[in-house]
Amino acid sequence: MSPIQTLIRQHHAGQAVGLPSVCCANAQVLHAAMEVALAHNTPLLVEATSNQVDQFGGYTGMTPSDYIAYVRKLADLAGLPPERLILGGDHLGPNTWQHLAPAEAMANARVLIATYVRAGFHKIHLDCSMACAGDPVPLPDAIVAERSADLAQVAEQAAQAAELPPPVYVIGTEVPIPGGEASLAGGLQVTRPDAAAATLAAHQQAFAARGLHGAWERVIALVVQPGVDFDHSTVHHYAPAEAAPLSAFIAAHPGLVFEAHSTDYQSERALHALVRDHFAILKVGPAATNALREASFALAAIEDALIPVEQRSQLVEVLERCMLEQPRHWQKHYHGGPDQLRMLRKYALSDRSRYYWGEPAVAQALERLHANLQDRELPLPLISQYLPEQMEAVLDGRLPPRAAELARHKIGLVLARYARACHANNAEALC
Repeated sequence: MSPIQTLIRQHHAGQAVGLPSVCCANAQVLHAAMEVALAHNTPLLVEATSNQVDQFGGYTGMTPSDYIAYVRKLADLAGLPPERLILGGDHLGPNTWQHLAPAEAMANARVLIATYVRAGFHKIHLDCSMACAGDPVPLPDAIVAERSADLAQVAEQAAQAAELPPPVYVIGTEVPIPGGEASLAGGLQVTRPDAAAATLAAHQQAFAARGLHGAWERVIALVVQPGVDFDHSTVHHYAPAEAAPLSAFIAAHPGLVFEAHSTDYQSERALHALVRDHFAILKVGPAATNALREASFALAAIEDALIPVEQRSQLVEVLERCMLEQPRHWQKHYHGGPDQLRMLRKYALSDRSRYYWGEPAVAQALERLHANLQDRELPLPLISQYLPEQMEAVLDGRLPPRAAELARHKIGLVLARYARACHANNAEALC
């Protein structure tokens, strides 16, 4: 039995346990996530999305096998035991190829699934909800389920051929496209129990039609909308009463939990409530990368106070210039006049700047920032001014006053809320 299935059994047995999912490819964020997992003695689920990593490289330039090797190397450096690391693939399906006809898009999706599974990804989110060229909009449940079962069959065959443990599956989607955001101006609709039941029934029927009975036993979660989301400047907070009917529905399916996407910026109290209400897989991404951005901007301000102007990294300016020169990652998402766009590029909660940390000019500026600061103990008054949460840990002797450690600690504070929410017995553990 998969360790995730064991955890779900514990959850349905009444234990307040869940599993955070860190959706990210940034080395600093992943390092912080690994430190949190070690501090809280928990497993770590790291997921790549279909637009980040695919057989052609995705926007990170990594194939599935590249990404696995990359994350495992980081885990080795951080001292995270291999058995504590779980790799997942998110929104795997024809998403990247929606402009193609269904047959061609699904052919690419089959290769995508096979390469993920052969590389060693264990948790597979089958997402065929997006319409391809010529498809009806929205896609009927039956078509979504049939395409998902098609990909599950590919995954089963790939795992068997590679002599790997069979994967576990997540089905359904009621969230924005990978990397996207939905405006919250019109409110947010919690998934109706009858809609969740229809999705589940359609997928079960499609799996059965292909003889995938064993694979269906490894479907662990259903993606729904529990009433949590965020956009560029607002957060829609979890309201347990609104999700109560949905929570009651999944309680009757002891092998399943819900997977909640876009839980970024929820309070720790809300995260605990989500786990209690069977939204036991909590996905986070932009909140962690935004913490990295905040930490980097804070360190750049400290650099301005300590380093002569001609030696500074100019990180904030370099990032802005790169985003202006290559607007493809934010142009469709941010709207408004020049001042509004400038503010969104820097500070939006959706954090489209996360797509630019790997650009050579930005990476070089970040490296210079850390080189300028790393060999010195940063003055306490500047830490207090720009990183006040880290100041307390420094004064307590839990954190050295050095740039890289300060940045990881800030990211870790975000991720530690998920660790505590998903493992109630660790609620008093410190990040």
